[in-house]
Amino acid sequence: MMLTISTTNEPATDLGFLLHKHPDRVQEFEQSFGVARVLYPEADEKRCTAALLLEVDPIQLARSRGRTTPDYALGQYVNDRPYAASSLLAVALAQVFRTARSGRCDNLPVLAATPIPLTITLPALPCRGGPELARRLFEPMGWTVDAQPIALDPTFPEWGDSRYVRLTIEGTVRLADALNHLYVLLPVLDDAKHYWVASDEVDKLIRAGEGWLADHPAKSLITRRFLRHRSELTRSALERLAEIGDDVDQTFDPPVEEEPEHDEAQVTVPLNTLRRKAVVRTLEEVGAQTVIDLGCGSGQLVAALLDNPMFTKVTGVDVSTRALSLAARRLHLDRLPDRRRERLDLFQSSLTYTDDRFGDYDAAVLMEVIEHVDPPRLNALERVVFGAARPGHVIVTTPNCEYNIRYEGLVGMRHTDHRFEWDRSEFRSWATQIADRYGYTVRFQPVGDDDPEVGPPTQMAVFAQGGSSE
Repeated sequence: MMLTISTTNEPATDLGFLLHKHPDRVQEFEQSFGVARVLYPEADEKRCTAALLLEVDPIQLARSRGRTTPDYALGQYVNDRPYAASSLLAVALAQVFRTARSGRCDNLPVLAATPIPLTITLPALPCRGGPELARRLFEPMGWTVDAQPIALDPTFPEWGDSRYVRLTIEGTVRLADALNHLYVLLPVLDDAKHYWVASDEVDKLIRAGEGWLADHPAKSLITRRFLRHRSELTRSALERLAEIGDDVDQTFDPPVEEEPEHDEAQVTVPLNTLRRKAVVRTLEEVGAQTVIDLGCGSGQLVAALLDNPMFTKVTGVDVSTRALSLAARRLHLDRLPDRRRERLDLFQSSLTYTDDRFGDYDAAVLMEVIEHVDPPRLNALERVVFGAARPGHVIVTTPNCEYNIRYEGLVGMRHTDHRFEWDRSEFRSWATQIADRYGYTVRFQPVGDDDPEVGPPTQMAVFAQGGSSE
């Protein structure tokens, strides 16, 4: 099976730096099921193409199969695996291009972080859903998709098409993102994996899907197929995606939360929907009319506030220009009605530096933000929000780490960008100290199911100037 990646970004041979594979050499990588090779059919200043070829050893593959793998006699030796892209190619890609998938390139860090023109071709790809499914999965990430069905037998056209397609995708995409798209979607298109799917697959999906999966319109289908239709793992993955707002860049303080998708596998409202509604309800209760969302991400809360005419001024702030671009797209900023546009302001700023534009608001919101700030910088954020800006009310939400045991397969914190996660006593202690130090009172309320043993999944603190704390 084969995969090619081409670019015309000049000098095109920089693709070798991004992939960490030199264009002048053929490199081999032993796999448990065969040998993967990387070579460059073309490499000059104008255009460069890297090819990943995977030669599958059927005997080696049969020896490495698990006890629960069905035995189809000759079927394990006579099959499409040497020719058609599958989870075998996805695993080889993940191992061979591990550093490239992480987005790290010490020689060209700026280029590694920059979208470049890419063309990716898979000559034979199992696609259970046909060309339409390939377009449905790749187009939302900005790819132009050419999926040509492969005839079952060209000699007998009346037999129709096979379940395979020749796939070519083109787009201006960061290389790391492109590799992660492929790692997730190849087995999804095939709707099969060559290995047993355990709970650690949820973490793999969350990591590889960071920045795109949470907002994908086919998120539910992708999750189910990637996890081999294991309902308990699918439910856990969808809950985590819906809660954490998957699009978080490692370089900025606040998260970029994306819109959750309701799915038939989910029997409850996603947590980030509950959290957003709880924040809006609390703002209504305290009578706030002007609100600033500090760490607005892709603008979910901002959109909800604009829908309520009670809020006469709504401002979204984020340190990430990418997050603000997502927010502008979500809010349809280019065609927003004048009256709605007059109530809205979006601007870039860091929450750890004093900014006069943060002042003069009835309320400020830090929704799932503080856990993305390095602990040594948290004091700076406190001074900026509670000491300098001093809104009448401040609403803070953050995960309750005690609840993490309720997420099947979760090891460690809920998101790779979280710098810390507090239990209920730690959060109360922090919030009480802040209130005492800056002349606020604080009360606490749960968000989501308030488990009698471990508490709610999200904890909320509502600060108000003056009065007495609860």
